[in-house]
Amino acid sequence: METGKKWGSSREIQYNPRMSTTTDVCIYQLKIVLLGISPMIWRRLLVRSDHTIADLYHILQITMGWTDTHLYQFRIHGKTYGIARLGGISFRDNPHQVRLADLGLRLHECFFYDYDFGDHWQHQLRVEAILIPEPNCGYRVCIAGKRACPPEDCGGPWAFLALRQQYSLVHIAQRLEAIIESGERHKYWEELHDLRYWLTVERFDGRVPVTNG
Repeated sequence: METGKKWGSSREIQYNPRMSTTTDVCIYQLKIVLLGISPMIWRRLLVRSDHTIADLYHILQITMGWTDTHLYQFRIHGKTYGIARLGGISFRDNPHQVRLADLGLRLHECFFYDYDFGDHWQHQLRVEAILIPEPNCGYRVCIAGKRACPPEDCGGPWAFLALRQQYSLVHIAQRLEAIIESGERHKYWEELHDLRYWLTVERFDGRVPVTNG
């Protein structure tokens, strides 16, 4: 059997196919990659096995930087999961009752999270390790990552890449200079907000909540 690699103060655990039927709690180390983007936008998360599909959805929204304004679904073992919304798709299982432990996730296995069926952002989630939590120890949900999440409603991966090329440092500097020289910054608040995003597009803020071990 394969073992998960050690991370932080957690201990390694061998995958046990009967784990989902026990009350034991483990920690899944997941790597999330936003597909279709280069250089990669990614996060590394530590998520408890007793978290539900609904919990994982909210964790992804926060750690990726999305604003929870679009429909979504998980695709796991050929089945879809999610929170049904008015006018959206429906799901057979209650996402507040399905725990990650119930899914029988294996080491190195991948599943997918689709967000915004218009822009169609696809995230690949890979189980990098399955860890035993230390007792009475808190764990950061997000332990690593690179680059900011794309803006909502920007058009999807290809449109985002085109916009990133358009908003070069030279373009941003020229627009800021023009706005300052105009003396009417109040007329450009929306554009200034956009310029600020593109100026920090390579940065990632890892300050997210803690999950208890």
